[in-house]
Amino acid sequence: MSVLREKILSTATDLFQTRGINSTGVDTIVAEAGTTKMTLYKYFRTKEELILEVLRKSQSDFQSWLDHKLSTNSKIPADKLQQLFDFIEEWVSSPNFLGMGFIKASAEFPNELNPIHQLSSEQSKNFRLYITQLAHEANITNAEGLALQLSLLFEGAVQAEQMKRGSGAIKYAKQAAKILIDGARR
Repeated sequence: MSVLREKILSTATDLFQTRGINSTGVDTIVAEAGTTKMTLYKYFRTKEELILEVLRKSQSDFQSWLDHKLSTNSKIPADKLQQLFDFIEEWVSSPNFLGMGFIKASAEFPNELNPIHQLSSEQSKNFRLYITQLAHEANITNAEGLALQLSLLFEGAVQAEQMKRGSGAIKYAKQAAKILIDGARR
């Protein structure tokens, strides 16, 4: 990936997270990135294409970080499931936390036919499938049901923390997740 493309992507990510997607114009992105519209459009044909790429990269970075945390801290599937919210709490509590891209994007693009909304929905579904896989590996009988419950806790807590940093939502979501996981293991 070219350095300039990466700079545009990074700048757009920061601006979309801090100012909103619809509130951030291409002029602002190129000014902050120190480039031109022509250069931006060389790498991203449209603003929508740029938004989609920001969402893909943000989700990929988060997923890679979470995979690494879970795989290096435990080899036991049931422990990974329990630790999931420990690491989410760590992520939400970090000074760099700006929220989850797919949650913000789906709010700004509520039309289900919009490609940005569709990608956001797909990313939410994929995260739920990731939790389902962890639950299957931990021999949870109703892995899909538990994954849905945990993903609802995750998305709700992240949304609450996006709205008010330090709200405590993630702490309570983590406690609720432990109860749900323990109940599902019986």
